Amino acid sequence: MDFSLTPEQIDIQRSVESICARYDLNYWAQRDAEESFPEEFFQDMVKGGYTAITLPAEQGGAGLGIETAAVVMQTIAESGAGMSGASTVHSYVFIPKAIALHGSEAQKARMLPPLISGEERACLGITEPDAGIDTTRLRYRAVKQGDHYLFSGEKVWPTMGSTADRVLLIARTTPIEQCKRPIDGLSLFYTKLDRRYVEAKKIPKLGRNTMESCQLHFQGLPIPEEDRIGEEGKGLYYLFDGLNPERIMVAAEAIGLARAALRLASNYANERVVFGRPIGQNQGVQHPLAESWMKVETANLMMHKAASLYDAGRECGAEANTAKYMCAEAAFEACTRALMTFGGYGYAKEFHVERLMREALLTRLVPVSPNLVLCYIAERVLGLTKSY
Repeated sequence: MDFSLTPEQIDIQRSVESICARYDLNYWAQRDAEESFPEEFFQDMVKGGYTAITLPAEQGGAGLGIETAAVVMQTIAESGAGMSGASTVHSYVFIPKAIALHGSEAQKARMLPPLISGEERACLGITEPDAGIDTTRLRYRAVKQGDHYLFSGEKVWPTMGSTADRVLLIARTTPIEQCKRPIDGLSLFYTKLDRRYVEAKKIPKLGRNTMESCQLHFQGLPIPEEDRIGEEGKGLYYLFDGLNPERIMVAAEAIGLARAALRLASNYANERVVFGRPIGQNQGVQHPLAESWMKVETANLMMHKAASLYDAGRECGAEANTAKYMCAEAAFEACTRALMTFGGYGYAKEFHVERLMREALLTRLVPVSPNLVLCYIAERVLGLTKSY
């Protein structure tokens, strides 16, 4: 398995680097401090076609694979933009993909062009306050009434939920007690966020503050039947198609964060003189950074393996979960060690590394916790009894 980038991927990487070069560390620090969306950067990514990189050409996309999308996300994060930058594009790998794979031709023609052009923006409405990561236990219902559904309930963590035009929403259409399996009875919708029926509340959080997270309260949101993606009751199956790509994307972004932090730490260690010598000359500084580099680059190979398997149409659940776990753990350790290299200055925002550490922590939490990844490997790979 060849993990070197193809000539096409190298060209894409260089193109993304040229865009990112316009937005330095101070730009991202300011966006983070102001908690403001990086509109200029996003528009440049739209113009570059990176919001449609994995969509088929007939739908206005580039028709490229998940591995190439991972290269894009990793390059953005590695530039110093971190998840603050990568997240502006990240969800466009998943939201359009669900429509492209399971929507009708009419839905694709109606829903995808405004997303690809940046004319419309969308958020994900999946997680509920009580269910957490146990999506089978979603309880809020979309009730069928004639040619439309009415949805009432709450969704937490939709990114940019207060400004999105549309939402990719999963809701229970059949009560769980009437289903053969908990996974059944959930339907997927891509519909307009009519603010007359939706109230957004911002969730203050630790990092990635350029991308607002919200709690959305729905009160009888009308959803036209033609906005349902695929069959009623099969929505969770459709969402599962995006689980492995999402894990791969987060893994790639974690590697980008780690590389950016290690670069900052190494440059500082070569310049900072204490007791008459650069601190980077001390093995106590060198060795933790060197060890983290090795861990980060080893984890990166698993990310590429998972992406290659996915693009080849092969099973990659174990590899995608492992990549997400190993990349996130390696990145958080690397960012922490990078911060410690700066000593007290690492705690200061002007040196930027503390932002990277905050964002690296997020990669450990999403889209699945480290403990559940370990459960997956224990059960699906090692054949151990399910623990929950």
